[in-house]
Amino acid sequence: MAKPTYKELLDAGVHFGHLKKKWNPKMSPYIFMERRGIHIIDLNRTSECLDKASDVLRQIAKSGRKILFVATKKQAREIVKDAALSVGMPFVTERWLGGMMTNFATIRKSVKKMNTIDRMLADGSLTSVTKKERLTLTRERNKMEKVIGGIANLNRLPAAVFIVDIHHEHIALAEARKLGMRTIAMVDTNSDPTTVDFPIPANDDASKSIAMITSYAVEAIKKGLEERKSNKAEREAAAK
Repeated sequence: MAKPTYKELLDAGVHFGHLKKKWNPKMSPYIFMERRGIHIIDLNRTSECLDKASDVLRQIAKSGRKILFVATKKQAREIVKDAALSVGMPFVTERWLGGMMTNFATIRKSVKKMNTIDRMLADGSLTSVTKKERLTLTRERNKMEKVIGGIANLNRLPAAVFIVDIHHEHIALAEARKLGMRTIAMVDTNSDPTTVDFPIPANDDASKSIAMITSYAVEAIKKGLEERKSNKAEREAAAK
């Protein structure tokens, strides 16, 4: 996917910010103007920031490290989940559990418990339990799957997080910063872009805007994964 053109960004409503009264003054470098009480994001700055963010995402993917996608807002969940799955990256789209990253060892225990229940359900070792107990275990497993299923294959902390709406996902952002992870995020006019390493000024409420920015991020990751695969093939050929 080529980088979105100015018109494509415009058509997707990427430029629409929040009401002026809700703005964060630190977003002023990314605001083009005010129209009818609503701030309009400077799409030239969005395009510049997309270049920087995509380059970082490509490099991280090329290095073989993981990027965690975070978006628990209703209009972003499916878009971000599908995007993460398409490149084999972990994701959190239902609910961010406090300590999901800063208390990663505990979360891993929950993942192991979920995997244990899966094995028990699959190998028939639950034949001795009652239907009610089996149903309780299944419900518990499904509940865990909903919340931590997206990070079930994450064996160590990711190198970076890609966030949609840092105002909404402030806990996830705080944990990532505390652990020194790189942060890449869609930042609307009501948020503080200085808390993110690579902010992308954009409308983080409209599904079209979210889909466009996320798709471009995913394409950068795909490119990095392809480069990694190509480099590996070259090294193997040279070793023969």
